[in-house]
Amino acid sequence: MAVSSQMVPLGTPAPDFALPDLSGETVRRDDFAAAPALLVAFLCNHCPYVRHVEATLGELLARHPDLAVVGICANDAEAYPGDRPERLAEQARRAGWTFPYLVDTPQDVARAYHAACTPDFFLYDAGRRLAYRGAMDESTPGNDRPLTGADLDAAITRTLAGESVPEPHRPSMGCSIKWR
Repeated sequence: MAVSSQMVPLGTPAPDFALPDLSGETVRRDDFAAAPALLVAFLCNHCPYVRHVEATLGELLARHPDLAVVGICANDAEAYPGDRPERLAEQARRAGWTFPYLVDTPQDVARAYHAACTPDFFLYDAGRRLAYRGAMDESTPGNDRPLTGADLDAAITRTLAGESVPEPHRPSMGCSIKWR
């Protein structure tokens, strides 16, 4: 069942995190303190909505080398084995992702961010205040709208330039996070 992201209030501070990446190394929010913006993307391997956007997401992010990015999978990997770390690593290779892909096994970080679905994007400015939350664009699997990444791309461009991202923001739509 498709779920829409929660529209967390703009200006909300980025919650802290310290999570293992796919090799077991801990990655912290503050590791990116010097970056002019931070994108926190809740992702997974099994969801058709994420698979629909994964290659375009990799291409879009490659155009913004100054942007710090982390992907987080918070799904219950016991119930959804396609979201186990080794499968997430396969996905990252397939999609051309170069950002750290983190595993939120206790699901505390997903709850702190109010993540609801995959994909779910949270873009923070240099002060780590929420500048954009929502969809890459209006394309979803089967709706025949072109996959461009235009909404997220414009938000990143404006945020990196120190500008606000005008509302309305289109909520992301995807598979619900698989809570324990």
